[in-house]
Amino acid sequence: MAEPIAFRLNGVDRRTEVPPDTRLIDFLRDRLGLTAAKKACGIGRCGACAVLIDGRAVNACLVMAWQMDGADIVTPEGLETLPHAKTVRQALAEANAFQCGYCASGFVVVLTAYLRDHPGAQEQDIRAALEGNICRCTGYRSILRGAMAAARVLAEPDRDVPSDGSQSDASQTVEASQ
Repeated sequence: MAEPIAFRLNGVDRRTEVPPDTRLIDFLRDRLGLTAAKKACGIGRCGACAVLIDGRAVNACLVMAWQMDGADIVTPEGLETLPHAKTVRQALAEANAFQCGYCASGFVVVLTAYLRDHPGAQEQDIRAALEGNICRCTGYRSILRGAMAAARVLAEPDRDVPSDGSQSDASQTVEASQ
C-alpha cells in the first residue's frame, strides 16, 4: 500500500504517494525524472546520489522515500537556488576537477552543504567532509584544488562569483594555487 507524503522539492511543495519499499534515489530518478543524483553503489559508499535533506547532505540510496514526509529536499538540479552552490560549481569547473562527471553532482552537493557551514575550511577538513564521495577517474588533487578555491572565496563575504562571464574570484584563487 502506498504511503501519502508531502514535502518540498527544489523549492516546490509536493504531495504524492509512494510504496513503502521505494528508496529516495529511485523515487527521484524513476518517478520524478530528476537524474542528476546518480544511482551507483546503492549502499551509501560513493556519494554519487547525494541530495540535501533539510540542509544536510545525505545519500539518497540510504533513505526511503516515505521518510521524506515533511522534509525539504534539494537535488543537484535545485542547487542553483543556494548561494554557495554557484561558487562551488564554478571553482570545481575552473580547477578541471572532473573527467567523466558521473560523481560531480555528489561532490557539489556535499561541498555546498559543508562550505555553507564552514566557509574558509582548511584542506584536512574538506578531505574529511568528502570521505563519503568516490571519484574513480581523478587522483582527487583537482577536486581538492577546486574545493579549496571555493572555500577561500566563501570565507570572504564581500566576494562572489560573477554571473557575467568575467573572471571570477574563484578562478583567480584556483590559478594562484596551481
